[in-house]
Amino acid sequence: MADEQFPAAVTALEEYHNIEQQMAEPEVASDPDKMRKLGRRHAELGVIVSAYTAYKQVKDDLEAAKEMASEDSDFAEEAKRLESELPAAEEKLRTALIPRDPDDARDTIMEIKAGTGGEEAALFAGDLLRMYMRYAEKRGWSVAVQSENTTELGGVKDVQLAIRAKGTPAPEDGVWASLKYEGGVHRVQRIPVTESQGRIQTSAAGVIVFPEADEDDDEIEIDQKDLKIDIFMSSGPGGQSVNTTYSAVRMTHIPTGIVVSMQDEKSQIQNRAAALRVLKSRLLAMKHEEEAAQAADMRHSQVRSLDRSERIRTYNFPENRIVDHRTNYKAYNLDAVLDGDLQAVIDSDIQADEADRLANQK
Repeated sequence: MADEQFPAAVTALEEYHNIEQQMAEPEVASDPDKMRKLGRRHAELGVIVSAYTAYKQVKDDLEAAKEMASEDSDFAEEAKRLESELPAAEEKLRTALIPRDPDDARDTIMEIKAGTGGEEAALFAGDLLRMYMRYAEKRGWSVAVQSENTTELGGVKDVQLAIRAKGTPAPEDGVWASLKYEGGVHRVQRIPVTESQGRIQTSAAGVIVFPEADEDDDEIEIDQKDLKIDIFMSSGPGGQSVNTTYSAVRMTHIPTGIVVSMQDEKSQIQNRAAALRVLKSRLLAMKHEEEAAQAADMRHSQVRSLDRSERIRTYNFPENRIVDHRTNYKAYNLDAVLDGDLQAVIDSDIQADEADRLANQK
């Protein structure tokens, strides 16, 4: 029976069951690409279905308890209890029905670049790299370093990572759902190892994140005529050769000017495939940003310059303090955060985002 108060939930339930039927079909079950796409949508709808089922259960039980209350006082007490639970169930369903980022369940490409501060900025970029790798480990995600340029002191000039979840996570558990808030300028305040006078220095590193496109993603079509591909020899720290073959790939998308370099795979073919996937991911992110802008519903903006004034977070070592400037989150456990205990910081961004979406929905 249709629920007149929440027609969108009824529609979601119907689509949910339809997807389950499709996934049970042999030709679909044997196609990993189709199963992944259907699984992602199934997980997205599952949040709504779960909240709707719970709401319906409370509502139906309340109606039954009211009918029996005149015959049994115990049912009258039960009706009062259920009546008090109904508003919370309704609110949970309304929250679940708020349109969320369609990319939340996707995996993520992350780039970390040293900014102002010379060698100290590169060392800080290395600290951020370790922080995200430790955080991914705690979440059970895999991390693949796709390209990396390091310094002689062990710092990172720039690095690109592919961070991926196992299986098909629910949207709220997806890599992008958490890491999309990390894009921007991260500022550090500490005494650099290169500082002989013991003075505190401020440096910065930039983080850029975008959802990873599926290899078979039909949202983005790339014409081979639009690609300029250069092949060169892979190199390590200080220009030292990693191997003796020209396996590294630099791929330029002529219409947009986007350049992707890949050298960490073992062969030119693998580097070419990895670069194409990253390029497709960049183009997908660009497409979604344009769509969001047209809908006047911009996501959290990512700072693409390394201007210190455009910082999103500050890491203060002398005070062991971390501050997120978007949510005013502050904590004095910087050492733990840099070891991967980043969830509380990210949760402050998620909660602020959800509150904003809820306010815009009403």
